[in-house]
Amino acid sequence: MTTYCKFETALDILIGKWKPVILLRLFSNGTMRFSELQKSIPDITKKMLTQQLRELEYNDIIHREVYHQIPPKVEYSITAYGQRMTPLLQAMNDWGMAHIAHLDELYGEDQSAEPLESK
Repeated sequence: MTTYCKFETALDILIGKWKPVILLRLFSNGTMRFSELQKSIPDITKKMLTQQLRELEYNDIIHREVYHQIPPKVEYSITAYGQRMTPLLQAMNDWGMAHIAHLDELYGEDQSAEPLESK
């Protein structure tokens, strides 16, 4: 019996330019309204934010609460299931910080975020 790596399954949920940023905002701030999320990520379009939120909701990572009132109110929060991602995201953040420090040691502070160019 062949065992397949499910690493790709996890990546499918996390991949997307904005998904990690959205998750960071929700993990840091708790429940947020759509407009609060949009203001906290100024470069994201409304369409892209909606799409990324729908994908995260489909995967039960975030919960969407609709309040039937005027004006309409929608809030997003991390689900109990989504909370299980905390150690994973923390490990990725820790590795990213260590990687930046590593690049600073190798190439100097000004070049840590820049790719090397062929000369």
